[in-house]
Amino acid sequence: MKKLVIVADLADDTLTCAEVELAIEGYLKNETKPDIIFVSSTPSTIHTSFLLNQLVIVEERFSRPLETVIFQNTDPRLFADNNLKQAKGAEPLIIRLKSGIYLCGPNAGYDFSLIKDKIDEVFKYKGLNEEGQFHTRDLYSRICAHLMDEMEDELDLEETSTNIIPELKGFHIGHLDNFGNIKTTIKKQSLKGKYEIGELVKIKINNIVQKAKYVDNLFAGKVGELVIYPGSSGEINDKFLEITAWQHFGEESAKTGRHFFNDPKPGMTVEILT
Repeated sequence: MKKLVIVADLADDTLTCAEVELAIEGYLKNETKPDIIFVSSTPSTIHTSFLLNQLVIVEERFSRPLETVIFQNTDPRLFADNNLKQAKGAEPLIIRLKSGIYLCGPNAGYDFSLIKDKIDEVFKYKGLNEEGQFHTRDLYSRICAHLMDEMEDELDLEETSTNIIPELKGFHIGHLDNFGNIKTTIKKQSLKGKYEIGELVKIKINNIVQKAKYVDNLFAGKVGELVIYPGSSGEINDKFLEITAWQHFGEESAKTGRHFFNDPKPGMTVEILT
């Protein structure tokens, strides 16, 4: 039986997680206790896409992609403004990556955008009976169980093109970690030939403009100095850039990236100003 990683905007609620896990266990053919990991996102589909991409990178680099299913469920119903009958969600997709990882979840906003170049096959799944508010438990638990039990052939799938997954354009906040560091979707190569190490980069986030020193790691600047640097997320040869300040956290006035830009949120635009 494959392990399951669930990335969703509901994953920080213990009751919700327990209900989902129990529902999945009920559908599994294998009676062994399943290995299920929950990762909390926000209602931002850009945030979910960043988390999903990072988990895929780590799984492919360190673990067992052929034994892994990832389910994401961030669906803020961006396709409608009112009156959604039966709490209708975005179209469900089942995706197989080139590494063998299976993904499933609603094709909402940019949920799958950052893993688009890793896709081998993508399928629509029209076998959902859309009833109830709690789609993660009531609709997707069966799909997850089938993928974990390697019973994907029993699902009524229709192959489609990756063109149904939108491209993510521009730069954005991908994630804010527990230290207040801003992980962006800006790749290191994006600054190549434009800025040298030690130069100042003018950055606009949350309608606030700040200058950050371009350095090669978080601790290459001074304590309290805003810096931009290749972080711990992204591909090994082209990391995503992070924005923050090195702090001694015992100090009352300690500020990290979150403080410099007035508590921004995942998904917000990041502009590099010239």
